[in-house]
Amino acid sequence: MKVIVAGSGGREHAIAYRLALSPLVDEVVCVPGNGGTEFENKCRNINPKDDSAFDNLSFVESVVKIAIAEKPDFAVIGPEDPLADGIADALWNAGIPTVGAKSKGAALEASKDLSKIFMKKYGVACAESETFTDKDAALEYVKSKGAPIVVKADGLAAGKGVIVAKTNAEAEMAVIELMERGAVGEAGKKLVIEEYLQGVEISVLAAVSVDPEHPETACIKPFLPARDHKRLLDGALGPNTGGMGAVCPLSDVTDETMALFDKNILQPTLKGLVAEKMDYRGFIFFGLMITKDGPKALEYNVRLGDPETQAVLPLMDFDFAELCKAIMDGSLNKFELKWKKGFQVAPVAVSGGYPHDYEKGKKIEINSAIVEEAGAKVFIAGAIKDRRAKDNSLVTSGGRVLACSAFGATFQEAWEKAYKALNGIKFDKMQFRHDIGLPGAAESN
Repeated sequence: MKVIVAGSGGREHAIAYRLALSPLVDEVVCVPGNGGTEFENKCRNINPKDDSAFDNLSFVESVVKIAIAEKPDFAVIGPEDPLADGIADALWNAGIPTVGAKSKGAALEASKDLSKIFMKKYGVACAESETFTDKDAALEYVKSKGAPIVVKADGLAAGKGVIVAKTNAEAEMAVIELMERGAVGEAGKKLVIEEYLQGVEISVLAAVSVDPEHPETACIKPFLPARDHKRLLDGALGPNTGGMGAVCPLSDVTDETMALFDKNILQPTLKGLVAEKMDYRGFIFFGLMITKDGPKALEYNVRLGDPETQAVLPLMDFDFAELCKAIMDGSLNKFELKWKKGFQVAPVAVSGGYPHDYEKGKKIEINSAIVEEAGAKVFIAGAIKDRRAKDNSLVTSGGRVLACSAFGATFQEAWEKAYKALNGIKFDKMQFRHDIGLPGAAESN
């Protein structure tokens, strides 16, 4: 089989890697891919920006054009933006089966207001909230409720649209920055302001197969719980980022917690997807807060998480390509998810200055012997091949550059392997957290 993977981050490298491991897959075409997928086994990059024939096309249009030419057996969509823009709809319309929510389902991430309406309608356990399009009304609500409180931009904001305000002044400034000063553009013209939940965050990624024409096959199958570490610095300090590393599974998440998640969040979500006749064949990411009253949903993401994917997918003890087929053909309810017994730790290396201004083009030195001795897998995110070099060296091209993901029978073993590998990698001003998965590293409210 030939498969197309759309996207350019570490998540997409991990997806391509898992697909390439399948004996069913002969080739993975990555659009546009990155410096990791360029050298991954069975993978080939096609970057629309390298061909003037794509100059006037959107990313969605480019992927569809490439897919029609390549004739893949199916496509897998990594990021949320193209899903919200209808890439799955367009690919299915072009006769290409696709793993990814169609636009109606993708709106569950593209609009936090719509997501909260959906949660309340179908009884999903979540934080209380109100939605505002008027700045003064939002400011009045913040004053009446008081801090701590959470202010969220309604639209997609690349992880920059959520402010956990510890004081009234912080909350009021968040409202002004988003609604009046346009800190995240149009995404912040509407705000969802919700109660502050006390607890610790976890991520549950899941496979979804909901076909409106065959509601009897509707199914959501959760993966192992994982945790992303958002803060830049050790001890969960510093600014929020797109993710500084992940660990899976979680020793602090009990079977009872997961049973409550299934009853109060997953099943109501599935009921809603079916009732709303959403064509949702892809992945969903439940952002959860584990409170004293059980898990509550913070948000839906309509794709696999990043960097959680780099910690979760290596633990799969089944064929990822077969899972994708089951999602698309309605047999997910019969598919058995099996997992390796152990832990995966995946710290992320970032460019100096990230998540603010940072320089690109820094040469990355990878000591392959150290990485191989540690038994780790390097998933590239913000790095590309150095076209000036004669070898296969990479240079940085983004804020989050790479993740070193390692497996161990115990958490400690996985942690030591991951950091041994990471210490075998260097680039100018490279920065990473030293405590991914350790006690005190998780963000908690």
